[in-house]
Amino acid sequence: MKKLLLILLISLSLIGCSSNQMLGGSSLKPMPVVDYVDLDRFMGDWYVIATIPTFLERDAYNSIETYQRDNDGTIATTFTFNKGSLNGPTKIYRPRGFVKDKRTNAIWDMQFVWPIKADYRIVYLDDNYQQTIIGRNSRDYVWIMARTPTISQQDYSNLVARVDSFGYDLDDLQKVTHE
Repeated sequence: MKKLLLILLISLSLIGCSSNQMLGGSSLKPMPVVDYVDLDRFMGDWYVIATIPTFLERDAYNSIETYQRDNDGTIATTFTFNKGSLNGPTKIYRPRGFVKDKRTNAIWDMQFVWPIKADYRIVYLDDNYQQTIIGRNSRDYVWIMARTPTISQQDYSNLVARVDSFGYDLDDLQKVTHE
Protein backbone atom coordinates (compact mmCIF):
# COMPACT_ATOMS: atom_id res chain seq x y z
CA MET A 1 0.00 0.00 0.00
CA LYS A 2 2.83 2.38 0.89
CA LYS A 3 4.55 1.70 -2.44
CA LEU A 4 1.30 2.29 -4.37
CA LEU A 5 0.80 5.61 -2.61
CA LEU A 6 4.38 6.63 -3.46
CA ILE A 7 3.88 5.72 -7.13
CA LEU A 8 0.63 7.69 -7.19
CA LEU A 9 2.38 10.75 -5.72
CA ILE A 10 5.16 10.48 -8.32
CA SER A 11 2.65 10.30 -11.14
CA LEU A 12 0.65 13.23 -9.82
CA SER A 13 3.77 15.37 -9.43
CA LEU A 14 4.88 14.59 -12.99
CA ILE A 15 1.44 15.43 -14.34
CA GLY A 16 1.06 18.47 -12.08
CA CYS A 17 4.21 20.10 -13.41
CA SER A 18 3.03 19.58 -16.98
CA SER A 19 -0.41 20.96 -16.14
CA ASN A 20 1.08 24.17 -14.72
CA GLN A 21 2.76 24.80 -18.05
CA MET A 22 -0.48 24.15 -19.98
CA LEU A 23 -2.35 26.58 -17.75
CA GLY A 24 -0.16 29.44 -18.89
CA GLY A 25 2.58 29.16 -16.30
CA SER A 26 5.26 29.14 -18.99
CA SER A 27 5.94 30.46 -22.46
CA LEU A 28 8.35 27.66 -23.37
CA LYS A 29 8.28 26.27 -26.89
CA PRO A 30 7.59 22.53 -27.26
CA MET A 31 10.64 20.43 -26.46
CA PRO A 32 12.34 19.31 -29.70
CA VAL A 33 12.89 15.59 -30.19
CA VAL A 34 15.26 13.53 -32.31
CA ASP A 35 14.21 12.76 -35.89
CA TYR A 36 13.90 9.01 -35.37
CA VAL A 37 14.55 6.35 -32.74
CA ASP A 38 15.12 2.73 -33.74
CA LEU A 39 13.34 1.22 -30.75
CA ASP A 40 15.15 -2.12 -30.97
CA ARG A 41 18.52 -0.35 -30.75
CA PHE A 42 17.29 1.87 -27.90
CA MET A 43 16.21 -1.06 -25.72
CA GLY A 44 18.48 -2.31 -22.95
CA ASP A 45 20.31 -0.74 -20.02
CA TRP A 46 20.94 3.01 -19.71
CA TYR A 47 22.97 4.36 -16.78
CA VAL A 48 21.71 7.69 -15.44
CA ILE A 49 24.77 9.95 -15.56
CA ALA A 50 23.04 13.14 -14.39
CA THR A 51 19.50 14.26 -13.72
CA ILE A 52 17.23 16.98 -12.54
CA PRO A 53 15.58 14.42 -10.28
CA THR A 54 12.03 13.72 -9.34
CA PHE A 55 11.54 13.55 -5.57
CA LEU A 56 11.83 9.76 -5.88
CA GLU A 57 15.36 10.02 -7.34
CA ARG A 58 16.85 12.43 -4.84
CA ASP A 59 19.78 10.76 -3.11
CA ALA A 60 19.85 7.93 -5.68
CA TYR A 61 23.04 6.03 -6.53
CA ASN A 62 23.74 3.42 -9.23
CA SER A 63 20.65 4.51 -11.18
CA ILE A 64 19.87 2.33 -14.20
CA GLU A 65 16.90 2.53 -16.54
CA THR A 66 16.21 -0.65 -18.53
CA TYR A 67 13.82 -0.83 -21.48
CA GLN A 68 12.31 -3.90 -23.13
CA ARG A 69 9.73 -3.93 -25.93
CA ASP A 70 6.71 -6.07 -25.23
CA ASN A 71 4.63 -7.85 -27.86
CA ASP A 72 1.82 -5.32 -27.44
CA GLY A 73 4.14 -2.47 -28.51
CA THR A 74 4.56 -0.98 -25.03
CA ILE A 75 7.91 -0.56 -23.30
CA ALA A 76 8.46 -2.51 -20.08
CA THR A 77 10.68 -0.24 -18.00
CA THR A 78 12.66 -1.09 -14.90
CA PHE A 79 14.21 1.75 -12.92
CA THR A 80 16.68 0.51 -10.29
CA PHE A 81 18.83 2.46 -7.85
CA ASN A 82 20.33 2.39 -4.36
CA LYS A 83 18.74 4.87 -1.96
CA GLY A 84 21.03 7.05 0.16
CA SER A 85 24.41 5.52 -0.70
CA LEU A 86 26.22 3.19 -3.07
CA ASN A 87 25.30 0.29 -0.79
CA GLY A 88 21.90 1.61 0.28
CA PRO A 89 18.68 -0.33 -0.09
CA THR A 90 17.80 -1.22 -3.67
CA LYS A 91 14.68 0.46 -5.01
CA ILE A 92 12.92 -0.84 -8.12
CA TYR A 93 10.10 0.82 -10.04
CA ARG A 94 8.41 -0.57 -13.13
CA PRO A 95 6.64 2.11 -15.13
CA ARG A 96 5.36 1.32 -18.62
CA GLY A 97 6.24 3.35 -21.71
CA PHE A 98 3.78 4.05 -24.52
CA VAL A 99 5.16 5.35 -27.81
CA LYS A 100 2.92 8.29 -28.77
CA ASP A 101 4.62 9.45 -31.95
CA LYS A 102 5.00 6.41 -34.23
CA ARG A 103 6.71 8.50 -36.94
CA THR A 104 9.73 9.36 -34.76
CA ASN A 105 9.33 6.94 -31.82
CA ALA A 106 10.80 9.81 -29.75
CA ILE A 107 7.72 10.92 -27.80
CA TRP A 108 6.45 8.54 -25.15
CA ASP A 109 4.06 8.57 -22.26
CA MET A 110 5.43 6.98 -19.10
CA GLN A 111 2.88 5.45 -16.76
CA PHE A 112 3.69 4.69 -13.13
CA VAL A 113 0.07 4.09 -12.16
CA TRP A 114 -3.07 3.78 -14.27
CA PRO A 115 -4.50 5.99 -15.77
CA ILE A 116 -1.89 8.72 -15.28
CA LYS A 117 0.75 9.14 -18.00
CA ALA A 118 3.68 11.57 -17.95
CA ASP A 119 5.54 13.26 -20.82
CA TYR A 120 8.82 11.56 -21.84
CA ARG A 121 10.83 12.78 -24.83
CA ILE A 122 14.04 11.55 -26.40
CA VAL A 123 15.61 14.93 -27.13
CA TYR A 124 19.12 13.76 -27.95
CA LEU A 125 20.51 10.40 -29.08
CA ASP A 126 23.97 9.90 -30.54
CA ASP A 127 24.34 7.96 -33.78
CA ASN A 128 25.76 4.90 -31.98
CA TYR A 129 22.95 4.75 -29.38
CA GLN A 130 25.48 5.15 -26.57
CA GLN A 131 24.32 8.46 -25.05
CA THR A 132 20.90 10.03 -24.76
CA ILE A 133 19.03 12.87 -23.10
CA ILE A 134 15.44 12.41 -21.98
CA GLY A 135 13.47 15.60 -21.43
CA ARG A 136 10.00 16.94 -20.82
CA ASN A 137 8.09 19.85 -22.32
CA SER A 138 7.79 21.47 -18.91
CA ARG A 139 11.59 21.45 -18.41
CA ASP A 140 11.11 20.21 -14.84
CA TYR A 141 13.02 16.91 -15.08
CA VAL A 142 15.80 15.69 -17.36
CA TRP A 143 17.99 12.59 -17.58
CA ILE A 144 21.43 12.32 -19.20
CA MET A 145 22.05 8.62 -19.77
CA ALA A 146 24.71 6.39 -21.30
CA ARG A 147 25.31 2.71 -21.95
CA THR A 148 28.24 2.82 -19.54
CA PRO A 149 28.26 4.01 -15.90
CA THR A 150 30.81 6.75 -16.68
CA ILE A 151 31.54 8.97 -19.66
CA SER A 152 34.41 11.32 -20.49
CA GLN A 153 34.40 14.84 -19.08
CA GLN A 154 34.23 16.19 -22.65
CA ASP A 155 31.13 14.10 -23.43
CA TYR A 156 29.55 15.14 -20.14
CA SER A 157 30.20 18.82 -20.83
CA ASN A 158 28.73 18.49 -24.34
CA LEU A 159 25.59 16.80 -23.00
CA VAL A 160 25.18 19.41 -20.26
CA ALA A 161 25.48 22.15 -22.91
CA ARG A 162 22.64 20.46 -24.82
CA VAL A 163 20.51 20.34 -21.68
CA ASP A 164 21.17 24.06 -21.21
CA SER A 165 20.20 24.78 -24.84
CA PHE A 166 16.79 23.14 -24.21
CA GLY A 167 16.02 25.72 -21.52
CA TYR A 168 16.71 23.80 -18.31
CA ASP A 169 18.01 25.36 -15.10
CA LEU A 170 21.44 23.76 -14.75
CA ASP A 171 21.60 24.68 -11.05
CA ASP A 172 19.23 21.75 -10.48
CA LEU A 173 21.29 19.21 -12.48
CA GLN A 174 22.91 16.54 -10.29
CA LYS A 175 25.49 13.92 -11.25
CA VAL A 176 24.66 10.35 -10.27
CA THR A 177 27.40 8.28 -8.62
CA HIS A 178 27.92 4.72 -9.87
CA GLU A 179 29.99 1.97 -8.30
